[in-house]
Amino acid sequence: MRRTLVPLIENPPESPALGSVVHTLHGQTMGTSWSVKLVAAVTRRLSPLRAAIQTQLDTVVAQMSTWEPASNLSIYNQSAAGSWHTLPEEFFTVLQYALQVASASNGAYDPTTGALVNAWGFGPDKRYNEAGFIPPTAQTLTNARAQCGWQRIAIDPATRRVQQPGGIYIDLSAIAKGYGVDQVARELLRLGIDSFLVEVGGELRGAGVKPDGQPWWVALEHPLPDALASAASNTVVGIETIAALYDWSAATSGDYRRYFEDDATRYSHTIDPRNGEPIRHGLASVTVLHADCMAADAWSTALNVMGAEQGLAYANKHDLAALFINRSKDGFEEHLSASLLALLQ
Repeated sequence: MRRTLVPLIENPPESPALGSVVHTLHGQTMGTSWSVKLVAAVTRRLSPLRAAIQTQLDTVVAQMSTWEPASNLSIYNQSAAGSWHTLPEEFFTVLQYALQVASASNGAYDPTTGALVNAWGFGPDKRYNEAGFIPPTAQTLTNARAQCGWQRIAIDPATRRVQQPGGIYIDLSAIAKGYGVDQVARELLRLGIDSFLVEVGGELRGAGVKPDGQPWWVALEHPLPDALASAASNTVVGIETIAALYDWSAATSGDYRRYFEDDATRYSHTIDPRNGEPIRHGLASVTVLHADCMAADAWSTALNVMGAEQGLAYANKHDLAALFINRSKDGFEEHLSASLLALLQ
């Protein structure tokens, strides 16, 4: 079975000029891959476009990667207590929005959980040896929790300055890829490309239409596409969901993407900042559709941390278009927020 999601568009995009074709570009960034499909004349030179795309993504890495010792973020994380830092515009934009989501979600998303991410082995500091994964000790977690707290960060928007309160370790991995997607989209528009599909590590943003007039159709992620269907009206299992990305983005946060296993215990890479431990509530993934991929990326993480019941209630209250996939005894159940249901065609 298949279900389609189509956003309401007041002014449908015009078809590309005659003679346009779909070009595909690829590359590597942020420990993953990127790809861009774009509509342009068959004679369009692609090497300048590829270089422009890579430059945008390299800028995100240079400013916001915890894996790069010389990045602006790493310098901030290692700085002295009480010091103030003037951030590049891109870095400040992402951090400011991350703090807004942290506040709005009551800490379900928190960009200062870097110490906890490292403690559980999902950051630059690995926690495994030849025998396998090494769970952190209670003292390690206590120390890591003491380094967290988005409320401790003071910012000055007028000067793009941010204070290091002491020991804070920011990790923007749950939002930086989405921002990278947005930056690539903005760069393509600046270069005169108005129909494209950008993908970075599974996060997507589309604009315009293809030469045949069709939108960029994408299938939303599912941990088990072949699961059986449920009888409940708004609860379906295993139905393929495709979305038309007319100036829309899609981002997914799931516990099946990255995890460690220790005997019978599975540790998701998504950390609940409220208790300092990997999520264990049975929610397999959350996909959020939003105009901005940065927002979709951050909110998919926040809703994933909340869990199916609390996350769905929050999405309905705040008009977030979200698809929740929850594990049940019968397989995987899908729940759609009211805003996502409104997009059903």
